[in-house]
Amino acid sequence: MNSRILSLRRLDDVSWNRVHTAITIALGVGWLLDAFEVTIVNNVISVFKTLWHLSNTQASWILSIWFVGIMVGAYGFGYLADRYGRKRLFLLTLLLYGTFTFLTAFAWDYASMMVLRFVTAIGVGAEYAAINAAISEFIPARHRGKTNATVMNFWSIGAILAALVTLLLINQLPTDIGWRAAFGFGAVVAVAAAFARRYIPESPRWLLAHGDTRAASAIIDDIERGRFSDTRLTGKQDFTPEPTIRRNFWSQSRELIRMHPGRLALGCALDFSEAAGYYGLFAFLALFILPAVHVDSAFVPWFYLIGNVGALAGGLIVATLLDSAGRKITVPVSYALAAVGVLLMAAAMTTHDWRWVLAAFTLANLFATGSWVSAYPTFSEIFPTQLRSTGIGISVAVGRIGAFTAPLLLTYIADTSGMIPALLVLASFWLIGAVAMVPWYFRGVEGKGKALEAMVNALAVPSVDPVAK
Repeated sequence: MNSRILSLRRLDDVSWNRVHTAITIALGVGWLLDAFEVTIVNNVISVFKTLWHLSNTQASWILSIWFVGIMVGAYGFGYLADRYGRKRLFLLTLLLYGTFTFLTAFAWDYASMMVLRFVTAIGVGAEYAAINAAISEFIPARHRGKTNATVMNFWSIGAILAALVTLLLINQLPTDIGWRAAFGFGAVVAVAAAFARRYIPESPRWLLAHGDTRAASAIIDDIERGRFSDTRLTGKQDFTPEPTIRRNFWSQSRELIRMHPGRLALGCALDFSEAAGYYGLFAFLALFILPAVHVDSAFVPWFYLIGNVGALAGGLIVATLLDSAGRKITVPVSYALAAVGVLLMAAAMTTHDWRWVLAAFTLANLFATGSWVSAYPTFSEIFPTQLRSTGIGISVAVGRIGAFTAPLLLTYIADTSGMIPALLVLASFWLIGAVAMVPWYFRGVEGKGKALEAMVNALAVPSVDPVAK
């Protein structure tokens, strides 16, 4: 058995320890920050409209520009994470986010807000690719599904935090100060996370893919001992990546399309489905459902807070199922239930009672969060190491097309045909992901307990779970 395969076996066989726990928490903060930003802006969008005398279209672009920035960040920085390493990128992305969300607190007009939001979103989009690649590559195979899903669950924590900040900070301060303080709060969280991430080493799998067995073995030694070695703090290994690995941006993408079209199509379909469904749900809720059932503006933060408690429950349930029931069952069932959740909201709308709508929204958010929390671990593990961040980045970029277009399409349908037809279309977005998993169920690889390398047949690395298939 050569040294590379031996190193990979050691990485998958190591017992869970404080290094894995620290990595999970430090990387999970990225998802927390994304949710915090999205929720805060939704809560204060009316303030921007009044402050800068914006039309509805201008205000909606403050929301939409976020998805454009994430698309750029996920795709562009996904390639950079494959070329220059995970550690450099997940430090750089947090610096980019923290700097520009802090500057957003000082936005002086609509144009400056748009520019700062766009650049901040690039940093968050870059987090998607670097974080999901890193967490998959560090965690032992038998824990990979639930750990990756746990990282995703930081999203719900971020949304809950944003609701609390709105209630306890923004609503208690003068109008033009509260929203600025909220963005400053996000920057403080980013700085704290950056300090924690300094201790995370480079991904051993990325080092092995680039030919540095010595550095990878040394990091695995540290992980096995449950420690962060001082020699690993800077992430500066003495090696030069092999020249054949230095693909340019477009050749990296072409290789994915040519060599792994089915895997890339699955990642894009799952992310498009969840992004269109999830952001479509929240946009439709704010624009049509809450006004229709006369939810008082002062209660709106509580509405989201309660709904996101349901989201956290859904994510935690899925986290346990990924490594017990497996990906092939958990993912399509979660997407199908998300469609059912939207139909329950449609039924609740007919009662014209906001309490039934809140109950249905909480359940719909539970299913919706469970679906995308199951999706990211699934498509993050199916790409080869040298293409993983790029594959994740392309999938997320395609997904943001869904996030961008779904609210516009649903608004048009609701205005022309009514809310129930729009909710039926919203439910159909979730079914895209369920249908996309059907070919993978019959012909794809089950990731439960299986080494990453065995997922792509790059190396003959036996799976940890002998019954996984």
